[in-house]
Amino acid sequence: MKKKEDLNPVLLLLFHLMVWLYTLISFLPSYLLSGVSPPDGDSYGTEQMRAKRAKARSISGMPEGPYRAVSAAQRLKASLHPGVDTLDKMFQTAVARFRHKDCLGTREVISVDDERQNNGKVFKKLILGEYHWLSFEETLTAAVQLGSGLASLGQQPKTNIAIFCETRAEWLIAAQACFAHNFRLVTLYATLGGPAVAHGLNETEVTHIITSRELLETRLQAILIKVPRLQHIIVVDNTPTTWPGYPQNITIHNMATVQKMGVLSENASREREQPQSSDIAVIMYTSGSTGHPKGVMISHSNIIAGITGMADRLPNLCEEDTYIGYLPLAHVLELSAELVCISHGCRIGYSSPHTLVDQSTKIKKGSKGDISILQPTMMAAVPEIMDRIYKNVMMKVEEMSCLQRTLFILAYNYKLEQLAKGHSTPLCDRLIFSKIRNLLGGRTRLLLSGGAPLSAATQRFMNVCLCCPVGQGYGLTETCGAGTISEHWDYSTGRVGGPLVCCEIKLKNWADGNYYSTDHPHARGEILIGGPNVTMGYYKNQDKNQDDFIVDENGQRWFCTGDIGEFQEDGCLKIIDRKKDLVKLQAGEYVSLGKVEAILKNCPLIDNICAYANSDENYVIAFMVPNQKQLQLLAHQHGMEGSWEDLCSSKAVEELVLNALNEAALAAQLERFEIPRKICLSPEPWMPEMGLVTDAFKLKREQLKTYYHDDIKRMYAGK
Repeated sequence: MKKKEDLNPVLLLLFHLMVWLYTLISFLPSYLLSGVSPPDGDSYGTEQMRAKRAKARSISGMPEGPYRAVSAAQRLKASLHPGVDTLDKMFQTAVARFRHKDCLGTREVISVDDERQNNGKVFKKLILGEYHWLSFEETLTAAVQLGSGLASLGQQPKTNIAIFCETRAEWLIAAQACFAHNFRLVTLYATLGGPAVAHGLNETEVTHIITSRELLETRLQAILIKVPRLQHIIVVDNTPTTWPGYPQNITIHNMATVQKMGVLSENASREREQPQSSDIAVIMYTSGSTGHPKGVMISHSNIIAGITGMADRLPNLCEEDTYIGYLPLAHVLELSAELVCISHGCRIGYSSPHTLVDQSTKIKKGSKGDISILQPTMMAAVPEIMDRIYKNVMMKVEEMSCLQRTLFILAYNYKLEQLAKGHSTPLCDRLIFSKIRNLLGGRTRLLLSGGAPLSAATQRFMNVCLCCPVGQGYGLTETCGAGTISEHWDYSTGRVGGPLVCCEIKLKNWADGNYYSTDHPHARGEILIGGPNVTMGYYKNQDKNQDDFIVDENGQRWFCTGDIGEFQEDGCLKIIDRKKDLVKLQAGEYVSLGKVEAILKNCPLIDNICAYANSDENYVIAFMVPNQKQLQLLAHQHGMEGSWEDLCSSKAVEELVLNALNEAALAAQLERFEIPRKICLSPEPWMPEMGLVTDAFKLKREQLKTYYHDDIKRMYAGK
């Protein structure tokens, strides 16, 4: 983004004059006539004054903590309402309050068309209608019927049942059925490969699994022979009614049929065994950035505490809000976000990455994506998705005429300046940023970001162009996704906010990385999270439990995150490194691979990048997915043509990209030894289905290392 000083001073003057006149004409009369006085700093506080307030403080007085939110300094909060200590009670309470309000929405599929591409491939394109809604009461009825039906199929309380399904209304209905009947819900990502799914099913010894027709036919069927304990498969789709060709020891049911069984069976009238707060609610298998996925045991009280902390940091949640659900519900971020919405009466409309926006891959040209129809007020996104939106918009800005581009940059810089002062910019929002805001439906008032660090450039872009705050959070499956969330009025970047009211955070010295509590100007160390949201540990993995979970002399349970952080003066946490990402080069310099990747991903040429370093070598290399449009433009400027695959394998193109990376790295003040010296370009984007990134698009370093084994040997050969 250009600086204001680089722009035409006449245009700059005219722009400020226009904004000043608009403000004077629009707001001064109403301000004078309404009799509104300036907000009191202590009672309400301006945005600027609130941003400067302490968010957390060390309750020990020591720089390493533990730190707690100012409002929870005396006692951590573990529940939304007194006595509501299980997910069953939480849902029952929500139904009592919002009985006839919309709860879960699914968009009608009008038609599915096959569309042949120029390369011969056939893509399925959807024409979708309106959203159809289940009320809170109807959702409860569906869950109770399903739970009774599962019991009639032999599912017992405190035994494991798996769900291997895409994000949809039936997923949450099935979850509530399990919570109500005290079935332990084993969650598996829909993008996990066959061996990982078989590992999770066998480790948890499930006899029942809930899935979709598509996943049954494309993923699950191939591994059934490897899962001998499996007896019942419940398919959430209503068709077909018969399933020939499957092993004789397995019975396949439709979800609607199982619900009918629940109505007719004697279990419907029998009193169910209600869960206790200490009972396991979910065994959540992480997507696993290293090795086999691990099952995290999460109790009812763990999740209740986690969503209590999150809800405290999300402003004005109510039944007027609409949340769009499209991230994997098997991920703790999405599950927690949806449970927060349920508890506050917000309705949830379901989508998928393939139908989210008008330009999504499965939306037929001329049709509307889900977000345009639903117009959500809240949504969650992983940084990878936000980065894509940012880069796509900025590429379109570069294609504007000189006058349009100048006006956009003026408005962008002006709004940044006003946000820093705590002021709104209605004229800029209406005239300049409304079209960009409409990319998310036009009504979004809050964006939640989690799963990985969000770059400062992308966060500023979201705040400015989408006209809503970004609540950047930090948490892990092992802490129910709860740790920190930045305040909605805090527009600072590079930080993840202060501890939530459900937990406390402290720093532990890490000598190998030279991070200590005595460091200046801020104490630094490994981040440890403690509180009622810290989970029960890993399923059947006692060695890992002893490594990652500790209990202190006061009985407080802590999770050792492996991330390195520092606390700022106001109690906000900043993530500065990760133990697994730190590599010591041959000459003794430490390289933070995550830091290198975060900086270089801001380069327009890069869609994704994985830095790699070997301790036996003295330089860094990188594998990267280039941005197709930007790379083709760069190649054309240097007289190079060819197919996409040819460009990505060209040594000359590699050199051009390497030069651009060097410029971006030096501009961002990376050290020379941190800058990749050699690169490998991938023509294929890294998707979760390939096993190279998680469902949150975090890099799987070991899998990437294996995938690029030959390229690593090539890049380190000859030195």
